[in-house]
Amino acid sequence: MTATDGGSATGGDERGGPGGDTVAAVVRQWRAVHPDLDTGPMEIIGRINRCAALLQQAEDAPLRRAGLSRAEFDLLGALRRTGHELTPGDLARETFSSGAAVTKRLKQLTERGLVERRGDTRDRRVAHVRLTDTGRDLVDGILPEQLAYESAVLSGVDGPEQGELAALLGALLGQLEGRLGALRV
Repeated sequence: MTATDGGSATGGDERGGPGGDTVAAVVRQWRAVHPDLDTGPMEIIGRINRCAALLQQAEDAPLRRAGLSRAEFDLLGALRRTGHELTPGDLARETFSSGAAVTKRLKQLTERGLVERRGDTRDRRVAHVRLTDTGRDLVDGILPEQLAYESAVLSGVDGPEQGELAALLGALLGQLEGRLGALRV
C-alpha cells in the first residue's frame, strides 16, 4: 500500500487523526517502517491522487443531472470554447482522450442530437464535428451550474489559497506535461 494509490492504509476512509487525512496516516506508517526514506513526494502525490479519487467518486452533480459524463461534457465544452468545427483527432488532443474513446462518445452525442458530423469535401476519411443548437444550449446552461458546483467543492479553501494552489498545480502540470515522457521507464 502506498499513499499514491488513492486508498488508505487500513483500506477504509479513516482519517489520520485529529486534523489529519488518510495520506498522513499512510506516511506515518511508512516512516515507522522506513525512517530513513524521505516521504515528502508521497505526501504531495498521494494527496493529489486521493483528491482526484474523491472527486471522481463524487461525480459532477450538474453533469449527472443532465445525463452527461465528465468526458462527454469535455467534448462538448471543447467544441463550444473553440467556437468552430473540430475533427475527432482535434477533440482527442483537446480533451486528452484516445481516438477510440472520442469516437465512442461522439456516436452517443450524435444519437442524442448534441453534435453533428459532416464529411470533408476533399478527404472523405476526415469528419468535422460541430455542436448543434441543442448541444450549445445544453453547454451554456450547464456551465454556470457546474462552476458553482466546483466552487462549492473548493469552498473550504480560502480565495487566496485557491489562487496559490492553482498556480502550484499549474507549475507542476507544466513540468509534467513537458517532461513526463522522459521519466517513464
